[in-house]
Amino acid sequence: MSSDHHDLAHPAPLADPDLPRKVLDGIGIGVYLTNDREQIIAANPQAVQMLGRPESEMVGRNAHDLLHRGAGGVLLPRSQCRLMKAFLQGHTTYGGDKWFLRGDGSLLPVVWLTSPYRIDADTTGAAVLFHSRDPRDDTAGQDSLDRVTRLTDLADSLSLIAEATSALTSTLQVREALWRLVRLVTPRLADWAVVDLVDEAGDVERVLAVHHEGDRHVRAEELQGPMPPVLEASTMPLSRVLRGAPATRLGPEDYRRPPDAGMAVVQRELLDRTRMHSAVAAPLRGPRGSVLGALTLGRADQPGDFDATELALVDDLARQAGLAVDNARLYERQQRVTETMQRYLLPPLPRTTSLEMAVRYRPAPHASHVGGDWYDVFGLQDGTSALVVGDMVGHDLQAAAHMAQLRNMLRALAWDRDEQPSGIVERLDRALGHISEASTATMVFARLEGRGPGPRLLRWTNAGHPPPLLVFGDGRTRFLEEGHGLLLGTDTDLPRTDAVTELPVASTVVLYTDGLVESPRHGLDEGMARLRRHAAALARHGVDDFCDRLIERVRPDDNDDDVAVIVLRIPDPG
Repeated sequence: MSSDHHDLAHPAPLADPDLPRKVLDGIGIGVYLTNDREQIIAANPQAVQMLGRPESEMVGRNAHDLLHRGAGGVLLPRSQCRLMKAFLQGHTTYGGDKWFLRGDGSLLPVVWLTSPYRIDADTTGAAVLFHSRDPRDDTAGQDSLDRVTRLTDLADSLSLIAEATSALTSTLQVREALWRLVRLVTPRLADWAVVDLVDEAGDVERVLAVHHEGDRHVRAEELQGPMPPVLEASTMPLSRVLRGAPATRLGPEDYRRPPDAGMAVVQRELLDRTRMHSAVAAPLRGPRGSVLGALTLGRADQPGDFDATELALVDDLARQAGLAVDNARLYERQQRVTETMQRYLLPPLPRTTSLEMAVRYRPAPHASHVGGDWYDVFGLQDGTSALVVGDMVGHDLQAAAHMAQLRNMLRALAWDRDEQPSGIVERLDRALGHISEASTATMVFARLEGRGPGPRLLRWTNAGHPPPLLVFGDGRTRFLEEGHGLLLGTDTDLPRTDAVTELPVASTVVLYTDGLVESPRHGLDEGMARLRRHAAALARHGVDDFCDRLIERVRPDDNDDDVAVIVLRIPDPG
């Protein structure tokens, strides 16, 4: 074989060495995977047999040091090893001038192909595919080209598994994940892709029927929608797969006999309308073996039937899709529970005719990040109003529970006696470690003083929280940075201070949590500048519109935190 190399593929976005196990084990040639440190992380049974080494002996060892040899068994420097050069350069490369050292010390002459293989979002290793060669062969001719083509096709299968895993795990929206999968597998494996999902009640819906036409993916929406029930007695291929049968080849001939259920009628219509001549249906399985649906890939415009390797590949793709569907459904259930709990814990606004007020709570994009932020507005004994916005350390259901404890403690302490905000928060801080399991939190606690129309006074203390923003009626703004102290739960005796400012008529105060302004992509100063700019532009909008538009414009796109906002305005009696 010629020692020329070619770039045949780009690194796959994401993979795990355990994910393509069925495809890996089903490949009729040797394969091992390495990480970015050249260490072997997996080997298939053919590699184990050909190399005379158990997989456990190879995993964790440096592939070059353990296996790679030149003519006569010489251990080549890495700079002279073409396989290592390809690995370091991230190329897909093939060659035939290589020997692998077997477990008994003998040498195995090999034809090899290495392709980049991404293990996770930050780590790229390599898949090395190989089979033995006749050392007397000059590695030229059609037979050599056929072997290279086979190696390349097998490497592409592993790459497809990696890319599909990335597509399925990059979103927690079920249908978006499946749509990404469909766009990957067509036209690489088929020109038609169909996905059926089984819900928790056992009902089946065809959520995707997609045809690759030219360079476009076209949804056949007329083929999508509710499906007939899956009957235990049906022997038709799709019904059996939806009951848990393994990946199955099917075609028009399977549905020529009289249908034994409504599902068979719908499936025969699918095959007739799409003109599929060959197809594979594979179950989408959850981690506990439950069947969550089926993936069907079919060929109408593409020639040829699905072979055994492709059947195993589709089965692996469906298995990854099933895990993604199960994970997304778990996320959606957790999100519903968490949001319900969070909204239940957040109180309604008190009724008042002398103030304009709006509050908003926006959950985090990820269910596991919901629960730490809160707002509260309540009356005190002297008739003034208390306003609170805070953020409990942690973002989960436990944080939501601790937030509820802290909120209730603060209400009780604030009602207990007529006291400055700083004194109330100091008592809360002292009680926190003795009464609650909550650890640390940030908070602004304010009291709105005065009654009737006209200006008011805002008196507040700040426990490590972003400063409120005051927006005047003419669009001028300033952050209320006075009264700042350490966050709650720091176990310090440092006294807290109060600050006070007048709120003129038509002015607006914005109290918010850091999810409104913080972003991994830019500093806090930039986020607060955005808040100031957009709040000024909204100064004349009604408080509800002000609140909604402010969150829409200011909250960063990459925000992964929940957001709580209070907007308070002193009405202009004129």
